[in-house]
Amino acid sequence: MVDKAKIVCKNIWKIFGDNPSRILSNLDQSLSRSEIQENTGHVVAVKDVSFSIQKGETFVVMGLSGSGKSTLVRCLSRLIEPTAGEILIDEANIINISSNELTQMRRHKMSMVFQHFGLFPHRKVIENISYGLEIRGSNRSERMDRAMEVLKLVGLDGWENNYPRELSGGMQQRVGLARALAVDPEILIFDEPFSALDPLIRREMQDELLNIQKLVKKTMVFITHDFLEAIKMGDHIAIMKDGEISQIGTPEEIVANPADQYVKDFTEDVPKYKVLSAGKVMREAVGVNTKKLFKDRQHCVLESDKIDQLIDLISETDTPVPVTSANGKKLVGEIDRTIVMKAMSSRS
Repeated sequence: MVDKAKIVCKNIWKIFGDNPSRILSNLDQSLSRSEIQENTGHVVAVKDVSFSIQKGETFVVMGLSGSGKSTLVRCLSRLIEPTAGEILIDEANIINISSNELTQMRRHKMSMVFQHFGLFPHRKVIENISYGLEIRGSNRSERMDRAMEVLKLVGLDGWENNYPRELSGGMQQRVGLARALAVDPEILIFDEPFSALDPLIRREMQDELLNIQKLVKKTMVFITHDFLEAIKMGDHIAIMKDGEISQIGTPEEIVANPADQYVKDFTEDVPKYKVLSAGKVMREAVGVNTKKLFKDRQHCVLESDKIDQLIDLISETDTPVPVTSANGKKLVGEIDRTIVMKAMSSRS
């Protein structure tokens, strides 16, 4: 049985202006965003967007500045009110909930991590981390215990009594992440959390978040303008342009089969061998030697194995090796040095 989606967005619109509902009801959807703005004085920030996010996955919303990604994600928590559409969380349409229910959802079910940390400079690290629990009404002992627990999870053990100004940018972002985790939300929303960090610290924080996700298995929505970050962090990626989604897919699907030139431009410099799997590039027709290797269970690789994991094995043999199904029981194709070399070309 397939799990039900944690978040479902249906036909979301966000139009900024004096009378967005009237504009939407009379809108010629064939017009471009600039034409609509010129004709009506209204800005279409999000245009008829639909997608679903499964429980426990990291869903990346990626696009350049002005693409609508931040507006879209803010609609998920109703920090920005959609002009039209439905947002279902656990099958409940949060567009219809009361202000009190919305507050409770933000306190208990959903947390955000912002680009610029948003830490209280007059509060110590431990107090910043426990702030959400304080707002929730938890007692001090419970707040401190939980804050220390997540402090260790994000690698800040020993820094609990320091102030934010005494921490590096990467450490401050860890505090922001710990504060979001402290309330044990079901959904975590990240608004370009690492874009202000130096490249090395940024990679460290990406790795840290991936490691934490393996432990906590939260449903994460991650905003970025960096495609390399998107393919590293995301189980699925939605690429936005002019308020619309150009393509949704796994990193491998998007890199292997970009939907249009806009998406293809993002994939041009991606090291494809780090994204593509054996199953995506293999040759389905197999030779006699490959069948024998499979029968003897020699040099077999899984169809889900990434190309960069296979380089050493493939480089040591002049013959193709078997590619098997995920459970290793079925021969589905073969892969050889020529295929791998082609896959390693970033423009192949």
